[in-house]
Amino acid sequence: MSGRARTARSKILARDPLVRAVRRAQRRGETVVFTNGCFDLLHVGHVRSLEQARGYGDRLLVAVNGDASVRRLKGAGRPLVPARQRMEVVAGLECVDWVTAFHADTPLSLIRAVAPDVLAKGGDWALDAIVGRDVVEAGGGRVVRLREVPGVRTTALLERARRPKRGRRPGRRS
Repeated sequence: MSGRARTARSKILARDPLVRAVRRAQRRGETVVFTNGCFDLLHVGHVRSLEQARGYGDRLLVAVNGDASVRRLKGAGRPLVPARQRMEVVAGLECVDWVTAFHADTPLSLIRAVAPDVLAKGGDWALDAIVGRDVVEAGGGRVVRLREVPGVRTTALLERARRPKRGRRPGRRS
């Protein structure tokens, strides 16, 4: 964009425009990295993982689980933040080039359509459990596991936030 910074919303693409953007980048010789997740409450673990994923290529595509998908995976109280807002927050990170949503329980169909050069997933995933691994490797790409930030997980943060605070008297502010 001629001299203007891209907005977060401009990085959010529907599937067909996304596939075209990825193909253009690959024709230019750029390496496209794909990762996915719920990103319900963006935290330092997400930021570090996304920055690390970007380090494996020239472009980073982040696929965000849709709301119904998050509910199926995480339970009735989730997501806390609607998909469109989660996507915009992720897109606001400098290391992210494109963001899209997927509504199935896994992003397999999207991985097939996009055919990324690198598939990156959190280190808590066993290599043989990473969805799309076979597709990416069959296309000549590679699969990488990202480092975890110990103790930083959305579920743990939510549990801590919901626990009553000890040692505080009612009516007092901190």
